Amino acid sequence: MTDRYAVFGHPVAHSKSPLIHATFGRQEGISIDYRAIDLAPDAFLTGLEAFAAEGGVGANVTSPHKEAAFSVCTTLTARARRAGSVNTLLRKGDRWHGDTTDGIGLVRDLTDRHGLDLRGRRVLLIGAGGSARSVAPALLDAGITELVVVNRTPERADELIDAMGEPGRALSRYWEDLRDLGDFELILNATSAGRDRDVEFKLPLSLVNSMTTAVDLNYGEAAIAFLAWARAANCRNTVDGLGMLVEQAAESFLQWHGVRPQTDEVYQQLRAGAGAFAGQD
Repeated sequence: MTDRYAVFGHPVAHSKSPLIHATFGRQEGISIDYRAIDLAPDAFLTGLEAFAAEGGVGANVTSPHKEAAFSVCTTLTARARRAGSVNTLLRKGDRWHGDTTDGIGLVRDLTDRHGLDLRGRRVLLIGAGGSARSVAPALLDAGITELVVVNRTPERADELIDAMGEPGRALSRYWEDLRDLGDFELILNATSAGRDRDVEFKLPLSLVNSMTTAVDLNYGEAAIAFLAWARAANCRNTVDGLGMLVEQAAESFLQWHGVRPQTDEVYQQLRAGAGAFAGQD
């Protein structure tokens, strides 16, 4: 039985993960059977077990399944346990081991590819779902001064902050208070609001200073609305989630195959066609 890998999401037809892992496999001389599997939330658990029964040994997990994936794992990395979110699964015997590679992928993209120094930065994280939870620990570990999380459902933001366990550096605030939060050197959008083309993405201009970098964890069309706001607000830098996508995939590949592939080739290939797709994974 051939080892199988997959990315689970809903929707997931847009995913570039199969292309990314196929390219990584060619680089390293490893044959890859990696597919995109679309499962509605109520079908995820049974679908994942069916995948394992058919030879599935590793999987990526994207929206809306990251927290459900966390719940099925018998063992977890420390960063996944802290985040309460999993985007990488590895089959160990008859059980799943879980990790989150989004955060380290984001930090690697911002620091190595875009040359940003995250140390000492004040950071605003918009959203508190699985994607936000997966990057928050890595941002704190990268040496930022303060992390402020704002979500339209404040209870979710409170839960995320509680999980971080750093009350002096990680804070939750109400959406209605955005105008009173001061300015930030890094603003990250971890919501899917940009996918609704009929809704204009608006945030107070008071959040921006002369050093602000705006990052959308989405890429392609899903990132257009937030990044358009960021450019109109004169943010110094705007970054979409394409680089994070490639870097987190490389971390998953390393766990599954024991070697970390080169990412620049894949990133450039995807960047050439970035307007033709949208999503987070």
